[in-house]
Order: sequence, then C-alpha cells, then structure tokens
Amino acid sequence: MTGKDAPVTFGASTHGLRGDYSAMLPDYSVVQDYSIYTEAEQDRWQRLYARQMRLVPGRACPEFLDVIDTLDFVAGIPRFADVNERLAAATGWSVVAVPGLLPEKAFFAHLAARRFPVTVWLRDETEFDYIVEPDIFHDFFGHVPLLFDPVFADYMQAYGRGGLKADGLHALEYLARLYWYTVEFGLVHTKAGLRIYGAGILSSPSEIDYALSSEKPRRIGFDLRRVLRSKYKIDTFQGTYFVIEDFAQLFAETAQDFTALYREVAKQPQLEADALLAEDRLFN
Repeated sequence: MTGKDAPVTFGASTHGLRGDYSAMLPDYSVVQDYSIYTEAEQDRWQRLYARQMRLVPGRACPEFLDVIDTLDFVAGIPRFADVNERLAAATGWSVVAVPGLLPEKAFFAHLAARRFPVTVWLRDETEFDYIVEPDIFHDFFGHVPLLFDPVFADYMQAYGRGGLKADGLHALEYLARLYWYTVEFGLVHTKAGLRIYGAGILSSPSEIDYALSSEKPRRIGFDLRRVLRSKYKIDTFQGTYFVIEDFAQLFAETAQDFTALYREVAKQPQLEADALLAEDRLFN
C-alpha cells in the first residue's frame, strides 16, 4: 500500500510496516486461515500467554481480570469465530481478522461498527520479549477482554465514530494520542490503587511492572486537553501515563463533539512525552 491509504504511525519510530496485505478485502479484512499456524507458533502463544497470566494479577484492572480467565486463551491461538459468539452476546462486538496496521479511516470504520481489527500473524521467537508492531497476541490478550465490558465497549465505538468525523478536520494526530494514552497505555485509579487497562502494557512482560512501580514516568490525572497535546514515542517505555477514575469518566469526557476542541488545541504548544505542567495532578 502506498499514498493516502497506507497506515500512518504518529509516534516516533523507524520500524517498517509488516503483514501480508495481498489478500485483503475492500474493508482491509482478511480470512483467518487457522491452518497457517505452526506447532512452534502454538507453543510460542502458550508461553506468551502463561507469562502474562503470571504478571497481570494485582496489576490489571478488575474488568480485565474478570474476563481473561474465562476465555481459555491458554489452549492456543484463538479461533476468531469462537470468540465472536461470546463477544457478540456480551456487548454486540466482534473481532475481524486484518493483515496488520490499517489506514485510519478503515480502522475507525471498523470500530464505529463495533468490530475490532485483530492482526492474524504472531511475532517471531526473536521478538518474544518485545515487539513494536501489534501482533495477534497483543491484540487478543491486551484488547479483547475489555471489549466484554459494556462501558468500555461503548467508548471504543464512540472513538471510532469520532475518528470518522476527525478525518475531515485534519485532527487525526490528536485522536492517535487519545487512543495511545487510553486504550494502549491507560491506567485507572481503583480502591486497591493504580491498575492497568491499556493493552500495550497488559501484553508487555516488562512495562507492566514499570508502569505501576517505576519512579521514572509521570502518572497524571486524565485531562482531555492535556492528552491531546501530549506527544508519545512507540519504541520505548512511556514517559507519561494518564490515570482515569473509571471507564464511565473516560466515556463521559470524550463523548463531546471535538470540533471546537481541535481548533483550541491546535493553537496551544504541543507537549513532549515526559512534560510536567504546574496544573498536573500526579499519582504516586
């Protein structure tokens, strides 16, 4: 893919695009050919899954933990059709197989229709501990469990609808930041303390501890304008994590029409990934 229909990554990275796009349909979906997964890949999936399941207790948010044990992903790479039966019954969502990263408009269109794009390929053994671009393990382990939560599921659909509108407002970079700092790397303040709901953290063997315990990053109370102004990098641990109180807050604060907000934010200085403002509300 080239030109305007090619996927765009707004975070700083030199990593090239992966995935086989030769057999995709007009909506950028593909068929999950389960026969392509080798015994080595099934074994790799099981080891990836077992490792993360040892790490998420006491770190992941309750909504994630309530679901992950019931999905039986430990048995092997999931069959999309089987997962969709349960997901549709729970929240009306489904997962759709895709070759890799999608152009923004195609991605937003899937979300707006309550379809979550899931990459079909699995990382190589050399990428066992770290992978830059999302693979099937990241997408399934990190994202799918929270699609069973009705409030979070509604937020994801609203995000997709907002993205389709933003496409004509030259504001996609702002929405990329919102997605990054919530869906991928968000924290939530619970009665038990800070917990993780971001898929990029939940599927990582090392950032899952770093996000909650390291003294290096800033953990800042969620502020929509602050998030939209904040840059990010995709090849390193985060310099900043934004903390919501619950999914209801996230949905409420992002339900507004962003048209005027985009114009407002465009006039303000953009913030580096590790910036600290006097008005930031910090969490230890």
